[in-house]
Amino acid sequence: MKRRKYVEGILQQIRGFCNPRVELEQYVTPSEIAASMLATIDEQFDDIAGRRVADLGTGTGVLAMGCTALDADYVIGVDVDADALRVARENVQDFDFGVDFLLADVTKLSAIMKQRFDTVVMNPPFGTKNNIGADVRFLEAALSVGEVVYSLHKTSTRNFVRKVCEQRGASVEFLAELRYDLPKTYKFHRRNSVDIQVDFIRVENRSFPPVN
Repeated sequence: MKRRKYVEGILQQIRGFCNPRVELEQYVTPSEIAASMLATIDEQFDDIAGRRVADLGTGTGVLAMGCTALDADYVIGVDVDADALRVARENVQDFDFGVDFLLADVTKLSAIMKQRFDTVVMNPPFGTKNNIGADVRFLEAALSVGEVVYSLHKTSTRNFVRKVCEQRGASVEFLAELRYDLPKTYKFHRRNSVDIQVDFIRVENRSFPPVN
């Protein structure tokens, strides 16, 4: 509990997106949800401290910074948005954390990244509007570089996510069903916030070679 509160306190202080891009579905992961996710990963599964961790679609660095605070051995955040990574670097500097960042399209990661990771964490786009299937493309990218993957997906897609994992020889565990509050961020949003039911999942990449 103390470590979760410690991480949440850090994440509450970091900067969000300056100009969130709707086509990338950019929303800052709420600090409470992020801290709870990371505490579960760390305390129940021992998959952060001392591990090599990748945060895919890192945005302004919320999950990457949380993993660093929980003593990950190495952390890299990957994002396609240069402006978001600029903010992420500023956030890291504020706390003197050691996080690397890579400007890259996560969905093409297998072609450009040769590194392998013990753990992948991510809050991918949910695949709404003109971005249908983005969450699955992120999941496939994560499975190409990580031994264990932790991710958030809309509960309404649970059966499809399970099928995608099984087709790739991976086992999936649904750890929790969360209420994810999406705040009013873009001009077309009519309500101040919308609650979305989201699954927090753990995927074991059974065929993945051990990380050296």
